[in-house]
Amino acid sequence: MKNQTFVLIGLFIMFFQFMIAQGSPDYSGGLKFKFNEDGSKYLRLISWAQVQANYNTDETFDGNGNENSKLNFNLRRARVLMFAQINKDFLILTHFGLNSLTSSTLSPTGKGDGSQLFFHDVWAQYNVGENHTVGGGLHYFNGISRLNNQSTLNIMTLDNNRQSWATIGLSDQFARHLGVFMKGKFNKLQYRVAVNDASVSSLDDRTAVAGGDAVYNGRSNLGSKAAGKTYAGYFDYHFLDQESNFLPYKVGTYLGEKKVFNIGAGFFLHPEGSVIDTGTAIAPNLEGEDVSIFAVDAFYDTPIGENGSAITAYAVYQNSDYGKNYIYSAYGTGSMLYGHVGYVLNGDKLKTRFQPYLSYGTHSYDAVDDNRSTLGVGINAYMSGHNSKLTLEYMNQSFGSVDTSTISLQAMIYL
Repeated sequence: MKNQTFVLIGLFIMFFQFMIAQGSPDYSGGLKFKFNEDGSKYLRLISWAQVQANYNTDETFDGNGNENSKLNFNLRRARVLMFAQINKDFLILTHFGLNSLTSSTLSPTGKGDGSQLFFHDVWAQYNVGENHTVGGGLHYFNGISRLNNQSTLNIMTLDNNRQSWATIGLSDQFARHLGVFMKGKFNKLQYRVAVNDASVSSLDDRTAVAGGDAVYNGRSNLGSKAAGKTYAGYFDYHFLDQESNFLPYKVGTYLGEKKVFNIGAGFFLHPEGSVIDTGTAIAPNLEGEDVSIFAVDAFYDTPIGENGSAITAYAVYQNSDYGKNYIYSAYGTGSMLYGHVGYVLNGDKLKTRFQPYLSYGTHSYDAVDDNRSTLGVGINAYMSGHNSKLTLEYMNQSFGSVDTSTISLQAMIYL
């Protein structure tokens, strides 16, 4: 274990030195194609990749009883996002890519499910006055909390808190719903609300058992009239600097470039989204159970002094009701308390900056007595802000008799 841990730390240092030697290009404005002189008609292109080396400190075995390698590689994200305006009153956005490509999901000719690109977002939107917008399509204007709307370009921790993407794969396609949305602001209060179709397919493909707990597949079992719609909203009040709501993706850390303090609250409702069987094994009787998720959160990001230091802090309380004693993978009826804090060390903003951070989450479930807990300790090295970043993180997760620890090194570049 020690040797491979030293290898990861050595890779962190090696990549850091290599990227410093290469220098950092000027990303100001990004890749933008202007169609007129003042740039009001344009196509903006963003591309990013996140590559990980993960070391699992525990012994694991495959289906044949063979011990798995503790060191594995992962193409965590490879994405392309494009949006365009030829008139200030409307916009179209397209976002596609793949996620978590590993040796287990690679395919010999690149035609397997794990190797496929797919649409994450495709929507069109129209301005209604100066501060309000309506739109529709496959979109990311989610409810519940800031982290349920988190951008993957500027997460402070290695990755988003998994339980904060509270409906991913249950009623949506990879945290995106197909529907209509409205977003905007009233002075310092920003909002986003949406009405969506629930996905017919669900990661939870279990069959409800007579007298048993809820399963989340009401749409496929009860039909679209009873369980076909979801409703979501998130509202946040901006006490200091105003964040942009041009796109739905919430920033993870500004590295002190803004003074931000927001308090938010949100919800997600899916009437009869889950089902229980109130009948018998011989005569099943499926009944719908409403899914409701509510959260309150706070986000703070500010520079400290004049030497380049900055602090980022976030906390959220989330109450989730997926139905009677529901528990499946990362989801469960119960409550969650999660927070993280990071500190940018002082230094020249034009040179590499370091940000150690700490995250912790605790999750209680109605179905079991045990709590799930997560503890993360890491450090970011920013060569050119978020455009060129290395992250080294230790993550421990415990739930019942399962206790796992992983050391990860991630390199990210986006243009």
